[in-house]
Amino acid sequence: MIAVFDYGAGNLRSVQNTLGEIGAQYSVVEDAAGLRGASKIILPGVGHFGQLIRSLDAMRVRSTFLECLDAGIPFLGICLGLQALFEKSDEAPEVEGLAKFKGTVKRFPVGARVPHMGWNEIEPQRESRLLKNIGPKPYVYFAHSYYVPVCDQSAATCTYGEPYTAVLEAGNIFGVQFHPEKSGPLGLRIVKNFVEI
Repeated sequence: MIAVFDYGAGNLRSVQNTLGEIGAQYSVVEDAAGLRGASKIILPGVGHFGQLIRSLDAMRVRSTFLECLDAGIPFLGICLGLQALFEKSDEAPEVEGLAKFKGTVKRFPVGARVPHMGWNEIEPQRESRLLKNIGPKPYVYFAHSYYVPVCDQSAATCTYGEPYTAVLEAGNIFGVQFHPEKSGPLGLRIVKNFVEI
């Protein structure tokens, strides 16, 4: 069963609609037991980095998330759910992220219009299971003011002033900065690729 984690502020409904549209079996969970019983985990993210991480800590699931990631359970972080995998964020410098990967989530520079909202092309950088059969010039929907810099785990980038990570893929861990649940048929294909992994 796919577990969609509810930390109290995510875009659950649109993610649920997407999973329903592709016929995926899922359950909304909000505790460690729900995570441990999952065959796959999705962490949707809308809101503030500090709020998300504090919610995970208040719910006492930080260590459970890391246990599941280390155990090889496929994980998909959406938008803020991707950013939570890193050590820090400029959005809440005092808060420690899940720190599965090294690095700091950055804010777009002064002069850039934020949030970065709308449809943008992503550029695949290497073979990716998440991006299987999506075509040569995929356009997806973004809505964010902070971004993960290009790193070793970047499977695709987007450029908004400068290149940044649009898709992360590292073993069983996947993340997207855009919102596949708001990206039409292409977004459905990407979520289906995750479900089929």
